[in-house]
Amino acid sequence: MRKLRYLESIGDIAAGHWNGLFGGGNPFVRHEFLDALESSGSVGGATGWQPQHLVLEEGNEQVAAMPLYLKTHSYGEFVFDWGWAEAYARHGLEYYPKLLTAVPFTPSAGPRIGFAAEQGRRKLVESIVAVVQELAREHELSGWHLLFPDHSLQSELGAIAAESGLLQRSDVQFHWHNRAYASFDEFLATFRSSRRKTLKRERRLVAEQGVVLERSTGSSITDEEWHGFYKCYRSTYQKRSGHGGYLTRDFFRRLLESMRDSLLLVVARRGGDIVASSLFLFDEQTLYGRYWGALEDVHCLHFEACFYQGIEFCIERGLARFDPGTQGEHKLMRGFEPVTTTSWHWLADERFRNALQAYLAREGSGTEAYRDLAAEFLPYRRDG
Repeated sequence: MRKLRYLESIGDIAAGHWNGLFGGGNPFVRHEFLDALESSGSVGGATGWQPQHLVLEEGNEQVAAMPLYLKTHSYGEFVFDWGWAEAYARHGLEYYPKLLTAVPFTPSAGPRIGFAAEQGRRKLVESIVAVVQELAREHELSGWHLLFPDHSLQSELGAIAAESGLLQRSDVQFHWHNRAYASFDEFLATFRSSRRKTLKRERRLVAEQGVVLERSTGSSITDEEWHGFYKCYRSTYQKRSGHGGYLTRDFFRRLLESMRDSLLLVVARRGGDIVASSLFLFDEQTLYGRYWGALEDVHCLHFEACFYQGIEFCIERGLARFDPGTQGEHKLMRGFEPVTTTSWHWLADERFRNALQAYLAREGSGTEAYRDLAAEFLPYRRDG
């Protein structure tokens, strides 16, 4: 007999059990990452992210799990539904709170439901969707949203979308693909001459400004580098947003303690002093660019620290893909290709669900056209 549990903290399930369901690969759904968010106060409390993680059990065995949050706003999601909330308000209805399956502050595709076995996944997905929809109805919540699923879950949700009322939304990101390059120069050799010269000039400009970059992973990351990174991150967030960032110093401390072997830290120095830094996570296949900050404005340094150092790392490690984060058409001319990401949405109110279905159909056509147009601006030689 199946039994459902909701966890108000990821700490209510053993790390080994949770990671076992998710395969332990993707860094963002690992117990350690989610726990760092909660234990540091970056999530939970008065943040507007209330954990309600779902675990499905059969007998004494955990057969599936899904990160789930009760949200009172739409910050930190990177799939923008503010207009939907405004439409609800115009009709005198409450859009918040809502249910959300996502990794907080992380616009990166990955597993969103973990399974004990591959067999019977489709039925488990159906059960979980039905349970979450019932939870929303029972508590009079506006709906449920699942962001950035991987390809497997994307297919499974698509197969049950019509009967369950799920609506798909698409967006475009820019990712780099490793075509077995032996070096950065071999990668650049696939570019048209003009673009190749531009990238070489950007890298040269950084060096000419007296900046030296270093890459560190695992135990080679020093306390001085780590503190320097956080200082850069906080400074840049303060300049852009007027606050020090959603992620606390304690979050990054916990990340270093529990996931050190999944971290790549790039540090830029001038005269021995750290002037900028970028932090990546990686697994066996993919590098994920996540956090960046600078204390000084150095021309082209962002491209070097956030893109070119990451590409070099992928080539050295044989990683297949580099996901540098959301948005940024400037990535195109640097060899990052447009890819489609998806999210899934269910609104309890059938009237709004029907209106949203029509809207997403129109939006989706535009997104597809944009992706095709963006590909025309890639720097690769036509014969390459």
